[in-house]
Amino acid sequence: RKVVKKELAACVNIVPKIRSIYRWDGEVHEDREALMVIKTSKELLPSLKKRIKRMHSYDVPEFIVFKIEEGDRAYLNWMESVLEKA
Repeated sequence: RKVVKKELAACVNIVPKIRSIYRWDGEVHEDREALMVIKTSKELLPSLKKRIKRMHSYDVPEFIVFKIEEGDRAYLNWMESVLEKA
């Protein structure tokens, strides 16, 4: 909600109850987490990343960027219109 209100993202999907198995500090951990898919523009990425790192409880939050190669034109136009105002 905060990154949408701050106009750093057009939309955020939150997928609860993700089971993550990972190695941290030399040990294997298993935790329940939530996955967030945040839709933003390339121009807003630095500000979004900075905000996520400030808000997140992890020392190293997962922050991975996927390039949109194709999508529904109406949806992409909506995203662009929302993010242009930012």
